[in-house]
Amino acid sequence: MSAQENPTLYLIGDSTMSDKKDPDKNPEHGWGQMLPQLMTSKINIDNHAVNGRSTRSFISEGRWENVREQLKSGDFVIIQFGHNDQKVKDSSRYTNPYTQYRANLEKFVKETRKKGATPILMSSIVRRNFNKEGVLIDTHGEYPLVTRMVANDLDLAFIDMQLLTEQLEITYGPDDSKSLHLHLEPGEDPYEPEGRNDDTHLSEKGATIVASLALQEIAEQELELKKFIKPEVSEKDLMKK
Repeated sequence: MSAQENPTLYLIGDSTMSDKKDPDKNPEHGWGQMLPQLMTSKINIDNHAVNGRSTRSFISEGRWENVREQLKSGDFVIIQFGHNDQKVKDSSRYTNPYTQYRANLEKFVKETRKKGATPILMSSIVRRNFNKEGVLIDTHGEYPLVTRMVANDLDLAFIDMQLLTEQLEITYGPDDSKSLHLHLEPGEDPYEPEGRNDDTHLSEKGATIVASLALQEIAEQELELKKFIKPEVSEKDLMKK
């Protein structure tokens, strides 16, 4: 990479990270969609996360090959899957966490490094899944653990988004945490005239906070990507309502 050429941050993952159409009207936002406003102009952000994709379908559809071919030395790749790898009734997406899911993550990491770019692994963000006693219940099973294991075994950065977003949901609590997601009454929002009750995907507020939490952890770990984060991002107390 020449001194004049800015690096690119590539994002690969699912709907919780992806760019949404009609961002000025659509109440749903992926957290990766919020990164350009939280990072400096000295890095390009290329979001390849797509709704409904698992590690398996991201590879089989040629999406990873497309990213890999563009990678250059000095670039970064944030990798976050798991939501759709657990779809046991869909043979095009499901992966066994300890075998194929792990192998796919290793493929992303090794091929990123081969191009001279830096991979960063992230566990999935949690779903807003409180039981009647107000306890947040996990929905991702072994996938976050396996992601951590791959990061440990291959010696690369790991951002525990499961922990960070779990803490966020618990801080907000069963009722106020609805504002982080898509809880809309019929007629409340013209983009969703029938209303919506979605505890997986994020509102603009939720996506902005989740993106900021990810960047704060990157800064905390002193990763190279830190130098592209706007200074004010690390100063916010994001857990306040």
